[in-house]
Amino acid sequence: MNDVHIHLALNHLPTVGVLIGFLVLLFGLIIKNPQVKNTALGIFIFSALTAIAVFYTGYGAEEIVENLPGISETLIHEHEEYAELFFTMMLILGSSSLITLILQYKEYGFGRYAFGCVLLLSIGSMVISNYAGTTGEEITHIEIGSDTSLIQIDSNNDSTDN
Repeated sequence: MNDVHIHLALNHLPTVGVLIGFLVLLFGLIIKNPQVKNTALGIFIFSALTAIAVFYTGYGAEEIVENLPGISETLIHEHEEYAELFFTMMLILGSSSLITLILQYKEYGFGRYAFGCVLLLSIGSMVISNYAGTTGEEITHIEIGSDTSLIQIDSNNDSTDN
């Protein structure tokens, strides 16, 4: 198993995690349940930790993939830029979630305002994760890219022929 395998196996965890965490936090804020809100914080912290693994295996994956035929260095660079931004946002979100969890535990009155900050950070992280994920998929999945003229469908391939 190499960095490409690990990167591909883990890369959905922070992306899906931030979405689930956002939904759980939003629900917790609506019903005003501290346990639900704290669960969301835990999801964000876990997602930030998985983002670390995904980010650092990305370098090894790049070293392997960049030499394959048909792989665009431009797409790799674009993905790397969004991945760095997403990684930074996830570290900030995870740290903010940990601080908010501590504030909740210590029962500081201003801790409730920290949830709003975490909610906004999670929205920003979701937006950036979309770009990081899409640009990553475009590296080897040309069917996702905006230029689908590169894909040719073989009209002579008929599956009904026996």
